[in-house]
Amino acid sequence: MNVHELTMKFLQTRNYSPENVNELLDFTKRSYIHDDICISVYRKLVRELEAQGAELPDFS
Repeated sequence: MNVHELTMKFLQTRNYSPENVNELLDFTKRSYIHDDICISVYRKLVRELEAQGAELPDFS
């Protein structure tokens, strides 16, 4: 799975397009937690999304 396929899955699941890469990153994490994707796919997607500017929220 790549970011384009992830975006399509997001669109099918949520019925709207993601607003930014951070929203895709959240969706990726939820997909991994719910066992929809394996760890290797998760890591690949996170790397790709981070390369596109996705980042974790700052809770400080």
